Amino acid sequence: MQASQEISRLIEIMAALRNPKTGCPWDIVQTFETIKPYTIEEAYEVSDAIERGDMDDLCDELGDLLLQVVFHARMAEEAGEFSFGDVVQAITAKMIRRHPHVFARSGADTPEAVKVQWDEIKQAEKRERSERRARRGIAEDFKTGFLGSVQRSFPALTEALKLQERAAKVGFDWSAPEPILDKIEEEIGELRVALRNGDQEKVSDELGDLIFAVANIGRHVKTDPEQALRGTNTKFRRRFRHIEDVLETEGETLEGATLERMEEIWQAAKAIERQLG
Repeated sequence: MQASQEISRLIEIMAALRNPKTGCPWDIVQTFETIKPYTIEEAYEVSDAIERGDMDDLCDELGDLLLQVVFHARMAEEAGEFSFGDVVQAITAKMIRRHPHVFARSGADTPEAVKVQWDEIKQAEKRERSERRARRGIAEDFKTGFLGSVQRSFPALTEALKLQERAAKVGFDWSAPEPILDKIEEEIGELRVALRNGDQEKVSDELGDLIFAVANIGRHVKTDPEQALRGTNTKFRRRFRHIEDVLETEGETLEGATLERMEEIWQAAKAIERQLG
């Protein structure tokens, strides 16, 4: 598959950066593992630009994310595994295969039918993937089973939500939000016990159970917990910045202010938000 002129130039640049003799010393020594955190970071940067509605930043961040794809593909090509063209060809074939109602004759003419068809095609793809891995001598991994389609690479909160959504498809789910609130209170009680006992491993375990339950109620009230938390993070930033501004006006510093004074300013920030909102 031939890349466009723009993509070809980007691929050439990456090849030059990775050239063992004339390339960039930093780029040359990178591996899949060292680049992986940057790939995740760039995806979050794209998400942030979208949330802020900044199209200039979105264009820039999408370019950075594309660079990550080119970087990984280049390292794979050097290892004799696959190239950028193979990546494009694979996703092109997949999209055509998963949309037979668009690119071929199919009876899926409603959103519900398309969803059923999509799941059936993905199941077939999973079987093919398993066969390919077996031929290469790779033991099957966590992608097996009913929950295997949920990627462990997701942020933990997103993974929890998707696991719950997947399990709900076969009826393993609460029927209403109220019992989940009871479960949250139960988990808080168990966390209190673990804290009293000073068992750090148990504390971590119970904290995870509590967060999982909170994510679950978000799903039941049709509020994405990841987005809800991001909204709270933004609110926290704004209010904390108000504390900094007030203290600076008064000739004080964060380090020198008491907790009581900071809480007083925090509550004032909340009052201002209520008046404005």
